[in-house]
Amino acid sequence: MILVGELSLWVALLMAAWAGVTSFAGGTLGRDDLIISGRRGLYATTLMVVLASIGLWTALLTHDFSLSYVASNTSANMPTVYVFSAFWGGQAGSMLFWALILSCYSSLAIWSVRENARELAPFACGTLALILLFFIVTICFKANPFARLALVPADGLGMNPQLQNPGMAIHPPSLYLGYLATAIPFAFATAALITRKLDSSWLVVVRRWSLISWFFLTVGITLGMRWAYVELGWSGFWAWDPVQNASLLPWLTSTAFLHSIILQEKRGMLRKWNVVLVVTTFLLAICGTFITRSGVIESVRSLAQSPVGTWFATFLVLATGTTIYLFATRLKDLEATAVLESMVSREAALLYNNLVLVGIAFSVLWGTVFPILSAWVRGSKITVGLPIFDTIYIPLGLLLLALTGVGPLLAWRKASTSNLKRQFIFPTAAGIATGVLLAALGMRNWQALVAFTLAGFVAGTIGQEFYKGIGARRSIHGESLPVAVVRLVARNRRRYGGYIAHAGIVIMFSAFAGLAFKKDHDVQIKAGETKELVDPLGHRWRFVSQGVSTSETLNRFVTAIGLEVFRDDVRLGILTSEKRQYFDSDKQPQFEPSTEVGIRTSAMLDLYVVLA
Repeated sequence: MILVGELSLWVALLMAAWAGVTSFAGGTLGRDDLIISGRRGLYATTLMVVLASIGLWTALLTHDFSLSYVASNTSANMPTVYVFSAFWGGQAGSMLFWALILSCYSSLAIWSVRENARELAPFACGTLALILLFFIVTICFKANPFARLALVPADGLGMNPQLQNPGMAIHPPSLYLGYLATAIPFAFATAALITRKLDSSWLVVVRRWSLISWFFLTVGITLGMRWAYVELGWSGFWAWDPVQNASLLPWLTSTAFLHSIILQEKRGMLRKWNVVLVVTTFLLAICGTFITRSGVIESVRSLAQSPVGTWFATFLVLATGTTIYLFATRLKDLEATAVLESMVSREAALLYNNLVLVGIAFSVLWGTVFPILSAWVRGSKITVGLPIFDTIYIPLGLLLLALTGVGPLLAWRKASTSNLKRQFIFPTAAGIATGVLLAALGMRNWQALVAFTLAGFVAGTIGQEFYKGIGARRSIHGESLPVAVVRLVARNRRRYGGYIAHAGIVIMFSAFAGLAFKKDHDVQIKAGETKELVDPLGHRWRFVSQGVSTSETLNRFVTAIGLEVFRDDVRLGILTSEKRQYFDSDKQPQFEPSTEVGIRTSAMLDLYVVLA
């Protein structure tokens, strides 16, 4: 099966090239036979990539250390779940995983529109085939997971300890699913530019795939924050790390697009802007890949780097140049059919929302690539630190949170004074009440107060919209409360699904604001000793050391400390933190020792213990 997998890669390369050429030729010449051939070529490419993936998984699970990739990323004593996830744990394997997801996405997208978008489908198919061709060429010539070793080792090097976390099985695949879904909207936007079919018809396909991309990016980013919190031991979940930034960039522009597409569908506005956002989202996904895989920027998460960075940079330049040319020559076809009538309207709020999101994306990109630019200009890298990022993004984030609550309350075209009064009374009261209550309870950090006040305002907006909708259904249809809720959401999925997403944003911002009260303590403690501390809420904590213990498991040696924890003289149990030294099957140490954090979570705070 391993040999079949290796052979399948080269066949996939030929099939992708065939699919790209015949699809563009068929679309240009109007020949159905070439169009069908190109589509079948894409399906064949997918089949070959699937076979190659099965071949690599077979090599991993059978511990075939004759393959350089298997020997570099696994060992005989690794748990099976991490052996399986090693498929995407290294450079070459993750590239093949990318090709697997992209090929499956592409085949599904083209199959689903083979009858509905006949003019766009051939060019979209050709674009996807060429993108897939780039990935396969890169795999075959620069990051081949089937490359063999001259001497077969008795055991492999194992997986980086930071990756040996249950989240590793979910977090990277989620991000990859999000990244690569951006290729589908990009392909159909390119097809629309080529054919000049730039009305709203191309948005039907694009919106669906943009939602898929946004969903998986959201899941992946959230899981990544959780992974950083429990695995890296720096008592936080976001540090504006280049790899974190790389995932955030396409999420920001995708979020902007999902808002601005509403204006094009309802009013025929922002047609140029929407094409730019779709293209930019895909290019940012490629740019993020270049940043994190080229080695030009150091990151705690850049765990798999190789010369593929140059190839990604070349692809990024070519893709950017091509889309700029197509866009510039189609400007007349992208003229808006309506204009903004009032600065106090839902259209204006959506526009402000887009400007803030894109502004944040641009500044995040600038802060991420600045070390590269400074190295080119001055010969040394100047890193943009966490305080600088926080100084810029806290106010921008608060503005974005406010717009999340304002937009749904404004009327289309132009909001009247009576409309504003009626819509804003309850949400504003909810926000003010939240801020006053927290201030009365002793909260003095003004940034956190503003964040929680705005969170209360947005929550009030969401609650009001659901209350009105549910009330209307119960009044008109006589439905019970549960039935009214379900049917309200089911029959207005866009609107109320958006409110549910906004509720998630409120939760996230509340969590971010909570970090304003983080307090660190460095403690030296011997077995049997007691240390007392006071948290920001005034609770007295007592820690009694249970001493240091050591143990050995399947593939690691563990040193742990146990702390018996008391809060206000109430015993909460024993909390442990560990240092783990991983070793191979010959008990030889591998990698630097890693930290396993001890965390006790409650509704009000987390107790976070790191053995240093």
